Amino acid sequence: MKKQKVKVAVLVLIAIVGMVYHVNAKQIMATANELTKKEQNIIAISSLTAKGDLDKLKIALNTGLEEGLTINEIKEVLVHTYAYCGFPRSIRALQSFMEVVDDRKASGIVDEIGDEASPIDQNVNKYTRGKKILEELTKTQQPESLSGYSAFAPTIDRFLKEHLFAAIFERDVLNYAERELVTISVIASIGKAEPMLRSHLIICRNVGLNSEKLQEFVTVLKSTIGKKEAKVAQQVLDEVLANDKIN
Repeated sequence: MKKQKVKVAVLVLIAIVGMVYHVNAKQIMATANELTKKEQNIIAISSLTAKGDLDKLKIALNTGLEEGLTINEIKEVLVHTYAYCGFPRSIRALQSFMEVVDDRKASGIVDEIGDEASPIDQNVNKYTRGKKILEELTKTQQPESLSGYSAFAPTIDRFLKEHLFAAIFERDVLNYAERELVTISVIASIGKAEPMLRSHLIICRNVGLNSEKLQEFVTVLKSTIGKKEAKVAQQVLDEVLANDKIN
């Protein structure tokens, strides 16, 4: 009788463990298909920076800090935005961030500074480094000869590879996926740049942002800056995902 009770207890325990494992597995899967709070805040901060809506940006900056973004991570986001919406927007956002940090300090709030960017190996020239990073992002070998706008204006090709993809993308405070979220947020917000948005949504897929996260990106964009920009972003995303299915 005693053995039978032990056997029943063991079976019950196994069933409970199995149920817990199943629930945890579903939670892990759901989390993997959802944007993290960090990613959501990166989208909001980047899109509002691009729009130049400083009042809403200050709210988003406060929210980002409250939900775990470090000061240095937000600095990286705001510096990264200048490559896509220009120095004026980026610098105004940084000035707004300075005000937010100062106000929080005055209120006795101590925010985490976070890691500084690691030194970059300068032994390889910037153009080569940028070209390699672009190949990693696009999963496509870059041609030896220039074409299109790069051939028409070779200077822009050099600036893109040496500065954007070398000096900015190779910094390590944000990873590739986070930097791509900054990028698509700005491009979608400024408008009239659908070909570039399409290219970077494809890169997003290459760096691990699945379709569920990109759909959520559009949702965050809609709630942050409006229906018009979100509608265009959704149209471009639909094209990218449809092409994924074909290939």
